Amino acid sequence: MNARITILFPLSPDCNWQGLTVKITRITAFQVDLPLREGSYNWSGGKSVSVFDSTIVRVETDAGIVGHGEVCPLGPFYLPAYGGGVRSGLRELGPHLIGSDPTALGQLNRLMDAALKGHPYVKSGIDIACWDILGQVAGQPICQLLGGRYGEDFVLYRAISQQSPEEMAAKVQGYRDEGYRRFQLKVGGDPDVDIARIHAVAEKLQPGDKLIADANTGWLMHEAARVVRGVRDVDVYIEQPCLSYEECLSIRRRTDHPFVMDESIDGMKELLRGHADGAMDVVNIKISKFGGLTKARQARDLCASLGIAMTIEDSWGGDVTTAAIAHLAHSTPTDLLFTSTDFNSYGTVSTADGAPQRKQGRLSASTDPGLGVSPKMDVLGEPVLEVV
Repeated sequence: MNARITILFPLSPDCNWQGLTVKITRITAFQVDLPLREGSYNWSGGKSVSVFDSTIVRVETDAGIVGHGEVCPLGPFYLPAYGGGVRSGLRELGPHLIGSDPTALGQLNRLMDAALKGHPYVKSGIDIACWDILGQVAGQPICQLLGGRYGEDFVLYRAISQQSPEEMAAKVQGYRDEGYRRFQLKVGGDPDVDIARIHAVAEKLQPGDKLIADANTGWLMHEAARVVRGVRDVDVYIEQPCLSYEECLSIRRRTDHPFVMDESIDGMKELLRGHADGAMDVVNIKISKFGGLTKARQARDLCASLGIAMTIEDSWGGDVTTAAIAHLAHSTPTDLLFTSTDFNSYGTVSTADGAPQRKQGRLSASTDPGLGVSPKMDVLGEPVLEVV
């Protein structure tokens, strides 16, 4: 009996698809304001944003294939990133990338790191756009190239902007009606008020709900110690209570609450250190914080190998960012995906057709090649930056 054997080679971001060679010919950037549907987003230290400054990056090739990415920092006072910095960085970095192969993503990231030290958020939009190109060249959605799709969809969380305990608790039912079952409570203020916030919201939870108290680095160690002691009878995750890794680790060792690390984990070395120290049960992987999908995927795969659960997200964004998040989250093993987010449901401006939309608190990545989105050029307007 004759048998046909098909050998499947692993997908590599550096392979030459079907003999097609493409080169970057132009990089443009568009600035878009993203107002919030609820008016403002408030978190620790009195920080607040009502309109987000987003940059959508467009990478064009000599083959006529075009890719898009997005970078939207959470204001200039959250991480070392800000909207204007994205565009200034692209002006510096862009000329080094003209003529490069956008589908050779390993090489492209090494080139970006050599041309511009640090500033990973500047590189993120280019990297995402090049994954978009790679998917179109390969005829595959990005999530398939990132490891394959797990299940039909994945679970989302809803952030509850910082207000009084009563106001925050009152929002839970409305968000649950939209399908959310995981609630990220913005704390990191006065410890007594934060203890009240956590208790008030916890009283509104139903079986199967999960509550995360996210301090966004807002407590000093003695304040964080008081809070974890004050909510020791509440089933709640504690997220990034203090500014530094060492401070967070000290609180981790004082509580038996499940622990999430976010702002302190921005690279592979920090991930390995956190695992070795037993610093977290869950880690937040924000795409732009790592420098794009290429390095976020590396972090995701390392966490999967180490058995660390993950929240897959970004700092903020609209339709393009939500699409990128969806592809990385949907290609993450379901048992290790703690949650993800749908930023495009928070805003009032849609920047792209085809972006994934929340359905009963869950999201799924597009099955179309690449990101699966088409930017609305009438919304983007004229480019604010062009590199050729």
